[in-house]
Amino acid sequence: MNKKRTIILDTETTGINKISLPHINHRVIEIGAVEIINRRFTGNNFHVYIQPNRLIESGALKIHGITNSFLSDKPFFKDISDQFLNYVKNSELVIHNASFDLGFINQELEILNHKIKNINTFCSIIDTLKIARMLFPGKKNTLDALCKRYKINKSHRKVHSAIVDAYLLGKLYLLMTGGQESMFSFNTIDHKKNPQNLKKNIKRKNSSLRILYPTLKEMDLHKKYLQSMIDDNSICLWY
Repeated sequence: MNKKRTIILDTETTGINKISLPHINHRVIEIGAVEIINRRFTGNNFHVYIQPNRLIESGALKIHGITNSFLSDKPFFKDISDQFLNYVKNSELVIHNASFDLGFINQELEILNHKIKNINTFCSIIDTLKIARMLFPGKKNTLDALCKRYKINKSHRKVHSAIVDAYLLGKLYLLMTGGQESMFSFNTIDHKKNPQNLKKNIKRKNSSLRILYPTLKEMDLHKKYLQSMIDDNSICLWY
């Protein structure tokens, strides 16, 4: 049986560039990655702190609590790059707001003049922020907001941590996809090449299906629910 290997990835950085792209003139200081195979956490994780060779901004320090002195004896990105790339090689990378983390990692590879210039060509990418926006349009879809929405306990998370956040994101990803991962693979199925499969999927197995009509009470409750969605600024596609 083929094992589907998914890596949930998160990073912490020295800060962000508020004028240009977020990664410009900033560096990665922590990488956390959690492995999931066939929708199960394996415990085969990757976690490293990195000496950025520059100071951490005060704003970033308040977010993750990682200090310059703590990183003073940590390896440089060049020292862990091959180990990291071997770990994620040919996997499905799941990242929340992927362009942010990928921008930082690709910049690190560019600084090294590594033969792998763009991790996007090394792994397939799934952005959970895009999934969340599809599931909850118009809602706040930060990691914190999603954990609250899915009732995931994060009481142990006092500050941002790449490895802790990767684990939380892994739990969210499994809940958000829940048996329907194909909806979010961003691959288009060519039904012209598989007409029999398409017919098989849409073939009705029972032509005498019983039609159940809603009661007046159920219709009234449904109408009130739809109105509450409108009042809450949600998008209702079936009103």
